[in-house]
Amino acid sequence: MTTAATAESDADANADADDTVTDRPTTLRGRLVALAPLDVDDAELLHGWRSDPTAAHEIGIWPRPLSALRARIERDVDNSDRDDFLILLPDGTPVGHCAVFQQDFADGSAELELMLAPGHRRRGLAVDALRTLTDLAFGELPLHRLEANTHTTNAAALGTLASAGFTHEGVRRSACMHRGRRHDVAVLGLLRPEWEAQDRPRAWDV
Repeated sequence: MTTAATAESDADANADADDTVTDRPTTLRGRLVALAPLDVDDAELLHGWRSDPTAAHEIGIWPRPLSALRARIERDVDNSDRDDFLILLPDGTPVGHCAVFQQDFADGSAELELMLAPGHRRRGLAVDALRTLTDLAFGELPLHRLEANTHTTNAAALGTLASAGFTHEGVRRSACMHRGRRHDVAVLGLLRPEWEAQDRPRAWDV
């Protein structure tokens, strides 16, 4: 199972019927999306997204019951090395989930993960959400390096990460087991100087 990946593939369905419009406060807004802290009540929404066949395949999600996911979110609320966010459209519609985790302030490193809901992929939302998340991580935390991992065959995720400025650093060969076969995992990284050199407005300037 890959620990951090973006899933934005060709196999898209219509927008989820369970998507709801909210007026919840946001942490940071990008050009197309905003990030809001994940709440325990979002467990059912995430559970539905994680059950999507495309996400389950590209990210390698192990099926868990809703109760286990809710318990994990409750546990992570007080976890000082992990922060989870809902990805929202401007009207408040939730369209995905992202996180900064494995935060190590001694080494200045952390990992990222991102998943979009079916029906909201291939619209540029993942790139904007990832850029917003990197702005949040580098702008508010004493981090020097962000890392993301995904299957080497997940072309959509690799393209999203490249568009957000991540560099392909290497491959962890045969690093995960999924659907009866071993998969290679690509390792991508973004360093603070590379983020600072990006010629684009930061999320707080949008």
